[in-house]
Amino acid sequence: MAGPMRFRNPAGYPGLRANLSALAGSATRFLESRLSLAAQEGKGLAMRAVTLVACLVIALLLVGLGYELLLVFAIVGIAHLIHVSWIWVALVIALLHFAGAIFSLVIARGQMKGPLFPETSGVLREDTEWLKNLDRDQANKS
Repeated sequence: MAGPMRFRNPAGYPGLRANLSALAGSATRFLESRLSLAAQEGKGLAMRAVTLVACLVIALLLVGLGYELLLVFAIVGIAHLIHVSWIWVALVIALLHFAGAIFSLVIARGQMKGPLFPETSGVLREDTEWLKNLDRDQANKS
């Protein structure tokens, strides 16, 4: 006899080590393809986000410019209707804008006086009290 007989898999499959190696290779290729797809979609998403932000900035600038031109039109129109110099109408409209800004700041200040997260503050206070009582309860048990 020429030595021990090599193990032969009766089912004809390559074995656990080969199957695990193939599984790891397949998983690696799967993850690589998914990451490549995510990178491509991420570039597309970044371009969409940049385009969106640029369009919003341009829209805000155009709205601001339109508002200024509308104010000029209103100032000149009102001055022409009431036969007063446009400088005085512009002054009144500017003062109205400043009054609106001050009113908005007063409202904003009133909103900031209270706590920002009242429910969270209450829960944190309850947790602190519970922890203090837990230490006391454990000290009393000892």
